Amino acid sequence: MKKVMIVFMALTMLLPLAGCGGSSTASGSSAAGSSTAQPSSETSEAPVSKSSSDTGSEEQSSSSSQGTSDAEAEGETSQQTPSSSQPQDSATNILVAYFSATGNTEGIAAELQNLLQADLYQIIPQVPYTQEDLNYSEDECRANQEQNDPSARPAISESLENMDDYDVIFLGYPIWWGQAPKIISTFLESYDFSGKVIVPFCTSGSSGIGSSASNLHDLAPDAQWMDGQRFSGSASGDEIQQWVNGLELEYEGFPAGL
Repeated sequence: MKKVMIVFMALTMLLPLAGCGGSSTASGSSAAGSSTAQPSSETSEAPVSKSSSDTGSEEQSSSSSQGTSDAEAEGETSQQTPSSSQPQDSATNILVAYFSATGNTEGIAAELQNLLQADLYQIIPQVPYTQEDLNYSEDECRANQEQNDPSARPAISESLENMDDYDVIFLGYPIWWGQAPKIISTFLESYDFSGKVIVPFCTSGSSGIGSSASNLHDLAPDAQWMDGQRFSGSASGDEIQQWVNGLELEYEGFPAGL
């Protein structure tokens, strides 16, 4: 009997210990399950903000792009602004009109304008001359075809609006095969030169002005034609001034004794 009581008491003492062990295990499992079910802040889908350095880079890029766009717009505006060969309004009654395909005659004309305080008018062809057009070694080039055609009259891009204001016209051109380019004929046939003084000048490598000027007289028969002068493309201002002084033009508005 005593042995049975001892066994019973031993079993009674072991039961609470087994309950505590089970409770601890269940609690641990529950905590683990709870941790797995709740998402952590590191894996949440929160938006990522840009750093200040990234934002600065984008602003610089945007600013650079805007600057390029503005520059292109200004370039387009500049290119759309047309240039004009019309003389500016002035009190002078002297005009320097010229045609220049390569720039030699243009230099002489600019010197004359400055010397005479004259207006300047460039005779610009409606269809510009290319290097191929001026390749004189080719019989079929445009310049040769025009010079060989008595009726050729190349169109001028812009007319002179105030020809009546001028009394003295210095007329410049390069020599093409001994003669004035046919666009000079176009110019002379476009206006009334009655009573005006025309002073021709030309540029060439070696040929003189020769008949290039006298052959133009019939195109403005009512004008007073002066003797012309040939210049090299590199003529100095002193050479040009000496020629002007020798003209002895006694005309109102003409600067004598330069």
